[in-house]
Amino acid sequence: MPAPLRLAFLGCGFITRVHSRNLRRLGRRHIVPSYASRDRARADAYCARYGGARSYADYAEAIADPAVDAVVVAVPPALHLDLTVRALDAGKHVLVEKPAFPSMPDYAAAAAARDRAKRVVLVGENDHYKPLAVQLRRVLAKGLIGDMVFAHVVTIARRFKTAGDWRNDEAMAGGDAFFEEGIHWLHFAGSLGPRIVRIEGFRPKPSANGGDRRAKSMMVAFQYDNSAAGALYYSREIPSLLKGMRQSKIFGREGVITFESNGLFVLVRGRGRPRFVWPGITDFRGYRAMYRDFLNAIRTGVAPEMSLERAMDDQRLMDQVYASL
Repeated sequence: MPAPLRLAFLGCGFITRVHSRNLRRLGRRHIVPSYASRDRARADAYCARYGGARSYADYAEAIADPAVDAVVVAVPPALHLDLTVRALDAGKHVLVEKPAFPSMPDYAAAAAARDRAKRVVLVGENDHYKPLAVQLRRVLAKGLIGDMVFAHVVTIARRFKTAGDWRNDEAMAGGDAFFEEGIHWLHFAGSLGPRIVRIEGFRPKPSANGGDRRAKSMMVAFQYDNSAAGALYYSREIPSLLKGMRQSKIFGREGVITFESNGLFVLVRGRGRPRFVWPGITDFRGYRAMYRDFLNAIRTGVAPEMSLERAMDDQRLMDQVYASL
């Protein structure tokens, strides 16, 4: 069995907790984590809580450690490029959280550093790997609803950030709520099989009330390369059932796929008898599949599914959305 990957998290915030819980389920025989923070006590606490090998008082110490094979860049997007390039220059593989970088020139700089270092860079788009996305791609590829006509994706919830949250600072976050978090849903809509070739955004006037000052809602309309049309409704200021349940649909000329947007169920009514597909709760959000892809890319030299190039496709769409406003 190959030796486990020695992985250092750069940043000890909420998303590192999410990653760490999933790595613990994946098992230490595959990946052994360590933790770096500008607050040494915080790194020590994460290391103890998640069974880490080491803790570091700053990011540079972790990057310089020859005992580290790879890093996870888990800090605000404004800091991603510098840490990614430094890690690659030190010979580390990199998993960088999404949104990976605020602009296309940043992606180009990261790709150049990756190619110089001959290392793997995976963009942390876990939604690409989650069972819901995998099942929908399979159903559409089988043609069970015939030619695709419409896609209607809804992700609505009331989830305000506190006034002091770094996401309220667009310079740190890279943009508003749709840029910082909605990009996951834009990727989801564009990863079903057909490719989005035209897109336009419509943003309601932001509310001036409360501590979460960001624009928190966006509707995007788009067309796929198979001529089907789609719309994505994104909001983090509208109440929803159970604080996040919502229903989405894909319409075809011979049927309809109805699914809960988070992945609780998929109902296919089309060719043959109606069928209910339960994607399952194992690896519900796709983190373990994402890390398995990262490991495979490192060990085999095959590009990961969520490569920089795939993430650049999403960034191009995001740029077009904001240019259209």
